[in-house]
Amino acid sequence: MTVKLYLDNPELDEGDLAKRRASLVSSVALADIARRIGLGAHIRLGRGEEMTGGRQKASILADALEAVIGAAYLSVGDAAATDFVLRLVEPLLHEPERFGAAMDPKTSLQELAARLGRGLPVYTVTDSGPDHSKRFRAEVALGTGPAIASGEGTSKKTAEVQAAFAAFESLQAPAPEQS
Repeated sequence: MTVKLYLDNPELDEGDLAKRRASLVSSVALADIARRIGLGAHIRLGRGEEMTGGRQKASILADALEAVIGAAYLSVGDAAATDFVLRLVEPLLHEPERFGAAMDPKTSLQELAARLGRGLPVYTVTDSGPDHSKRFRAEVALGTGPAIASGEGTSKKTAEVQAAFAAFESLQAPAPEQS
């Protein structure tokens, strides 16, 4: 992937190339790829995760995709696995606005909200579960408006990052056509 980024973007300096590469291998990007290929439907989960929507949790999806990629390298070798990974990542390469969002969703959301004149992101975080196994849920609103997205994780930061990325994506989505 690094070589492809370098060859496809000769005008970018080393720092920009490093940021793009990091965004493509981030847990946010891996979870997005896993959703795109429907990986969640094929993950074997325990009853608790099944009941709490584990098939759509970004951390589980990212880990599962990493396992699939590792299995590909072990079973078919470097060349075929590299081709496989490039096919998975290819759609993200054509969405350059996501590079910043995947690297730093909270900052990217703040910048996009400012450009749209929607106000600063405001996060509300709740937790559940026993102290040794807390789960956090974050909702993000813009300004004084209602929540526009949510995220979950094993830490407040992870939940806020997931919520920010979901909000960023929803704000980037084209508006439905009016008839």
